[in-house]
Amino acid sequence: MKFLSSKRRVAAALALIVLVLFMLRPGASRLKSRIIASISAGVGRPVDLSSVHVRLLPRPGFELENLVVYDDQTFGAEPMLRASEVTADLRLTSLLRGRIEIARLDLTEPSLNVVHSEGGRWNLEALLERTARIPMAPTGTATSVPRPRFPYIEGSSGRINFKSGPEKKPYALINADFSLWQESENAWGVRLKAQPFRTDLNLNDVGQLQVNGTWQRAENFKETPLTFSLEWTRAQLGQVTKFLTGNDWGWRGEIAFDTALSGSPAQLKIASTASVDDFRRYDITNGSALKLSAHCDGDYSAVTHEFTEVLCGTPVGNGLLTLTGDLGLPGSRRYSITVKAENIPANSVVALFHRAKNNLPEDLTAEGTLRGALTIRQDPDSRLPRTFDGQGEIEAFHLSSAETKGEWGPTTVPFVMVGDSERRAKVPRKNRDGIAVPQNAHVEIGPVALGPGRGGASARAWIDWSGYNVSVAGDGEISKMLRLGRMIGIPAASAVAEGSAQTNLQIAGAWVGAPSGTGAGFRAPHVTGTAKLKNVRITAAGLSDPIEISSADMQLGDVVHVSKLSVKAAGATWTGSLQMPRGCGSLSKCPVKFALNADEIALDRMNEWATGADRKRPWYRVLEAGGKAGSSMLARLHASGRLTANRFLVHGVAATAVSADIDLDAGKLQVTRVDADLFGGKHEGKWLADFSVSPTVCKGSGTVAGLSLDRVAAQMEDRWIAGTASGTYDLTGPCTGEFWPSAEGTLQAELRKGVLPHVFLEMDSDLKIVRLSGQGQLSDGTIEIKSAELDSPSGQYQISGTATLKRTLDLKMTRTPADSARTGYEITGTLAQPRVTQLSNTEQARLKPLASK
Repeated sequence: MKFLSSKRRVAAALALIVLVLFMLRPGASRLKSRIIASISAGVGRPVDLSSVHVRLLPRPGFELENLVVYDDQTFGAEPMLRASEVTADLRLTSLLRGRIEIARLDLTEPSLNVVHSEGGRWNLEALLERTARIPMAPTGTATSVPRPRFPYIEGSSGRINFKSGPEKKPYALINADFSLWQESENAWGVRLKAQPFRTDLNLNDVGQLQVNGTWQRAENFKETPLTFSLEWTRAQLGQVTKFLTGNDWGWRGEIAFDTALSGSPAQLKIASTASVDDFRRYDITNGSALKLSAHCDGDYSAVTHEFTEVLCGTPVGNGLLTLTGDLGLPGSRRYSITVKAENIPANSVVALFHRAKNNLPEDLTAEGTLRGALTIRQDPDSRLPRTFDGQGEIEAFHLSSAETKGEWGPTTVPFVMVGDSERRAKVPRKNRDGIAVPQNAHVEIGPVALGPGRGGASARAWIDWSGYNVSVAGDGEISKMLRLGRMIGIPAASAVAEGSAQTNLQIAGAWVGAPSGTGAGFRAPHVTGTAKLKNVRITAAGLSDPIEISSADMQLGDVVHVSKLSVKAAGATWTGSLQMPRGCGSLSKCPVKFALNADEIALDRMNEWATGADRKRPWYRVLEAGGKAGSSMLARLHASGRLTANRFLVHGVAATAVSADIDLDAGKLQVTRVDADLFGGKHEGKWLADFSVSPTVCKGSGTVAGLSLDRVAAQMEDRWIAGTASGTYDLTGPCTGEFWPSAEGTLQAELRKGVLPHVFLEMDSDLKIVRLSGQGQLSDGTIEIKSAELDSPSGQYQISGTATLKRTLDLKMTRTPADSARTGYEITGTLAQPRVTQLSNTEQARLKPLASK
């Protein structure tokens, strides 16, 4: 009963206090200065408030607006803490004793500045040391004590900024929720949950940071015993690298990191575990997921700012990769680190390359064992450059891929660590083999033979933090080199090539993407150098016969130059040079420039070569966009240049001293400046063939001069004409075998000193021509002559009518000026057997006997 009476008295007292406070409403403004003084005394910093409001329900307390806690001037003029709203709950038991004691502080959207001064101290150190000297009771003390109890402090949706002296860094923690309390007489606790943030970058997927810890009372900060745990989870690797360095270097994966700290800042024990799930380059989406993980232990001293007795290790297959040593903070240039690889399977290294290097075949496997050790040391006090020491090897290394039909090894691959050049010379640094190497520290690999036997091609390489370079020199089989290149992810032509080459090549690439700050851009391996080809045979899709290269000199840079070319293709021997840009990805995007000469080009043989196995298909169909030869090399080729030929044969007609400018692109073939000696005369013209439309269209125009009609007749195996002719043409038709029957256009011709041996006008004499000129319109295989003038010894005539490409005639010759006694003529029949009839009667002209030809 006494116990119940006591509880009733306490409840009644509390109710009375609340009633009195409600009725009297003590002036909050009178308490403002007292609250400011109380908080300032507690934190040892100047404090300011804009207003104070008394709150009675649901619990007596105060509502503070615009709380500002100023910092020590040595850390800058900006306040240490700002909070727009602060709620302070009072302890009711303290009110019963007439004492105001804050039980809980809730800060809404606080902003905290954590500052590191040039002297090496943090602005929070003095605050923690002051708190340790104030004799307050633990936050959770249930019974009343004469000392004030440490309040439970909580902040929500806050922001923590970091400064170095007066400079505010772009790093911050946002959406920060934290709690602070006194756990026992000599210990305090803290909890923090926040998201990393950078003010100068647009970031997402940076993960969440959680901190839990306790620390104990001590005379100074560096001797404060503490135990902390830190977890960083759900962070994306690319965003973390951008957060830390300002750039997305192109790596992907989910990071998990946790650290346990124990001891004191002067002598801190650290145990950390880090892992990256599904580690890969940003543009690699296939293959098996790879997890990287490592565990590290070590000591850190805030006095010397150094990590000591560091031991990191990660199991790799049946082996172990370890890092041991001591090192200072970044920028101190003080470290001594040893990295050791023990019995690491070579296939585990290849698995890492699968996630770091694009275009590797999925079935690439490796055998062998990696062993080695590398040591890096630097001590700025000694004034000596940093030193590097180490070597190792991959024993019985063997690479294979069924997909690319490539195989290399087994062989031993040695490597050695090389330090910085003491003097950064302007000329390139070279190793003992004369190979250019970086001025900075790197690992040199090799030499290793790429094939059996002595004198064959061998490879050397170097690797540093930014990239790699492989040098290949010596004679080797092209087919094996191409298979090896495809096996290690170097783009190579899909054509089958056999033969040998004397090479001096450099293959360079980068481990990281372009530091754009907004994305990543990895470049494909860049191959430069020279290669001398000899007796190379290339089999390409869509071609009936291989391309045989007797010899060629190649120079690879940003552009591929091929000089001293001697090659057999399409039944002809070609010489000259080629030029093609690099890095465009496909034949259609890499325009080839050429200057070629052939001894003889035969259209029939070209047709057979270009159409491959389908000999019934004309050559031009390989260029059609929808043709069956979509995989043909010619259909995908973009080329332009000058072509010359000693002879050009088209269905038995031979042109000599032929030259033309050719441009082939996107199914359009342009042949301009077509010059040739033809039938004793000269031809100049241009042609355009558009295979990108259906039906395909060919257009041509040009001139001929000094053509020997005697030779033309001999080619036709009928001496039906003689003389010399010149003229022009402008024609359009389908690019098929039906071009001439379907073509349309205009023809102009002039014939001098000629004769038509089959045509007799009178007195058994064949028709002699002093001059014949005229214009015709070609359509549907028929030439319509509207106006032609003939000057002959027998008179002058106007000629009109038609002549077909099938050699049929329907012409009228009208004498000019008109002569009633001697009329004109009508010529019908064929070129071989024309019939001449006077227009004034139906008498048939006598024909010259065929035996007289």
